[in-house]
Amino acid sequence: MKKTDKSQLFVLHFAGGNIYSLRFISAFLTDFEVIPLELPGRGKRMTAPLLHDFEEAADDIYRQIITQRNHMPFMIFGHSLGAYLALAAAQRLEQQQQPPACIFTSGNAGPGIRSTHNWHQLNDQDFIEKLTTLGGLPPEFLDSPELLEFYLPIIRADFKLAEKSSFASHRINIPIYAMMGSKEKTMGEIGNWQQFTNALFRYSLFEGGHFFIDEHAEKIAAIIRTFYHSISSTVKEKLS
Repeated sequence: MKKTDKSQLFVLHFAGGNIYSLRFISAFLTDFEVIPLELPGRGKRMTAPLLHDFEEAADDIYRQIITQRNHMPFMIFGHSLGAYLALAAAQRLEQQQQPPACIFTSGNAGPGIRSTHNWHQLNDQDFIEKLTTLGGLPPEFLDSPELLEFYLPIIRADFKLAEKSSFASHRINIPIYAMMGSKEKTMGEIGNWQQFTNALFRYSLFEGGHFFIDEHAEKIAAIIRTFYHSISSTVKEKLS
């Protein structure tokens, strides 16, 4: 893959997602190189086995970022499960003196908030009901036993990653910008993300539920661009 001279944004999908899940953001960020990543077992990595251990998943994302980085500053955006992976990858990158300029977390109030769910252990019918409440299961899935049979193991494996995630106790020295939908039950706890950084913390709430991102792509892109440029001088000083 040819590397550009643009600042990069690595995008991490939600549970059951792939590299195409958040591609709508790219249209509003043409001044950046937007690189969607995906875990094994789906999309272009369909033949690779699914991961069931969060640390292995975080290592996988870390390796993908290291491999595709250019010489420019970069950012990480993660939605839901992707938000956990963004933080875990940032911790690893900082330990290797290659930290992102900032990370953006979306649809997730952060580690430690109501983390006792074990949805991945539910039977198929109850699991589907839970997924339906989140709004991320397309209607055509419910009408197709074949699609459900194919995708449910992927979604279930990803939920296990999210529900069994763990994090090192140290804070990162990387700015965090958190976003959530106003209808999410844990939106009032979005400030929880602040305890995971020693650097700048900001957040925004959007009208909508867990998948508010589908309705606010342009606004989210504007936040990413504005926040990056607000800290870019500090980032460039660190790189020089």
